[in-house]
Amino acid sequence: MTPARAETRAEAARLMARFEAAGARGVDCAILQPADTLLDLYGEDIRARAYTTHDPLRGEQMLRPDFTVPVVQMHMAEGAEPARYTYAGEVFRRQEDDPDRASEYIQVGYEVFDRSDPAGAEAEVFALFAAALAPLSLRAATGDIGLLTAAVQGLTTTAPRKAALMRHIWRPRRFRQLIERFAGRAPVPPARLALLKDPDPLAEAGPMIGLRSEDEIAARIAALREDAAAPPIAPEEVACLDAVLGVRGAAPRALERLHEVARDMPAILPAVERLTARLGALEAQGIDPARLDFEASYGRTSMEYYDGFVFGFYAEGRDMPPVASGGRYDALTRQLGQGAEIPAVGGVIRPGLTLALGGGA
Repeated sequence: MTPARAETRAEAARLMARFEAAGARGVDCAILQPADTLLDLYGEDIRARAYTTHDPLRGEQMLRPDFTVPVVQMHMAEGAEPARYTYAGEVFRRQEDDPDRASEYIQVGYEVFDRSDPAGAEAEVFALFAAALAPLSLRAATGDIGLLTAAVQGLTTTAPRKAALMRHIWRPRRFRQLIERFAGRAPVPPARLALLKDPDPLAEAGPMIGLRSEDEIAARIAALREDAAAPPIAPEEVACLDAVLGVRGAAPRALERLHEVARDMPAILPAVERLTARLGALEAQGIDPARLDFEASYGRTSMEYYDGFVFGFYAEGRDMPPVASGGRYDALTRQLGQGAEIPAVGGVIRPGLTLALGGGA
């Protein structure tokens, strides 16, 4: 049974009070958010899951798809350090593929901006969520997007190829296609091959009728030719990348496996050391790492602005979204900070789901 809105609001207030007791300051954010900020961050893909409208004075607006972006903007504009925030309110997500999923629901969040102890902040957020959700006996999943980005940056290949892979880390199918092409395992599409072999492909192109200028098209062709001339990524490096992507299991065993991979791919070692520090900080918070699931690929399809530790809490055997999720988003503070940045980590709980599972006061 779906909880009544009043019950969900009461549960949200209870969770928010719990976060305030942990030291967070309550904040609120406008429901209408400027679309240009979200489009700059996520590209046109955001339109597939956000509701948009147009204001004659403010231009294109979006109904708030989450709280993280406006909270980061608020903190980077006026926040002191360190800072902890909590909030509760509606978010809006278009549901084109599953009519049973809610397009409007309430989130309660907790965000930490603190550069003094990143591992401690991650453990603080996770432990606070684990304690709040303990009566529901949920399964916790953890991962680390930073391991994947470090592995990509450690590849011996061109900067444009690395940039393309970084853009598509959150699109596993496209990411794999790029790896296969850059490793020389996939054939070049016939149309592209013909383009690359033509010494002057614009000579008989006719009038320019698209949005791109002739110079832009020429630059794109030059980039494709440069990519075609680059040597393939070595099989050994692809194997290391695949080994990172395949790491899963209890956190201590996953850590051992990552140390093994790091011997052949040293670029991931700083991320592995951060994972080591995080597990120590979690243990100090009373979380047993041996009972914690870790998957290096976790979060790749749903957590686009996270760039490090990621987590989620799930109701086993129930067809529902994560009851809670979160992670580290340092890069987002850099993008929105106009030259400033600060390590940041946080997460959200869906009080409607906690009530549906029998939670609440």
